[in-house]
Amino acid sequence: MLSHDQVWAAIDALAARHSLSASGLAKRAGLDSTAFNKSKRRSADGRPRWPSTESLAKVMEATGETLDEFLAMVDGRSQRSAANQNFRPPAIPLLGFAQAGAGGFFDDAGFPVGQGWEMIDLPTASAEGSYALKVQGDSMLPLYRDGDVLIVQPGAALRLGDRVVVKTAAGEVMAKVLVRQSAGAIELLSLNPEHPNRQIPAGELEWIARIVWASQ
Repeated sequence: MLSHDQVWAAIDALAARHSLSASGLAKRAGLDSTAFNKSKRRSADGRPRWPSTESLAKVMEATGETLDEFLAMVDGRSQRSAANQNFRPPAIPLLGFAQAGAGGFFDDAGFPVGQGWEMIDLPTASAEGSYALKVQGDSMLPLYRDGDVLIVQPGAALRLGDRVVVKTAAGEVMAKVLVRQSAGAIELLSLNPEHPNRQIPAGELEWIARIVWASQ
């Protein structure tokens, strides 16, 4: 008998086999990029939510995998076959800071969507829904230099002092340090002392996400 956890683990294994995140696998199959997110695997009341047969069929068509191969992943046989394959860790989407403010790259919660992203491999594990932003210019000196890559994790718990990426309702995307957060506004410290600190009213904040890693 198939279990809920086995089926979702098989989807994750299938994504990894093709050097994709679960979001990347969903997009390749023509599905919503959040279709396989961890948050979509259980309903609001905690009951298991199963992937549809249509979504599984689209995934297998997009990857060229057969039903037998997918079922092998469900029962764990893929772990033995994967050891004999030259497969890389899952890749994550990458975008330049200059492009991040344009519409169509993020959903309302700050998760990556749409076209125009590159995919990169990283030497570190990343949570589902994470993405990379490439620093462009010197506005984040001395902490981050031009060409550095920042890994951003939407939905991660925020603490005062965290380095964060913020997107305003006006489309401005910036990296700052979270100094204060209240129901009415957030206060941000600039990474570059030549740039002003910011206070953003809650009504002008589209989303905020934590920077969890940087290639420097």
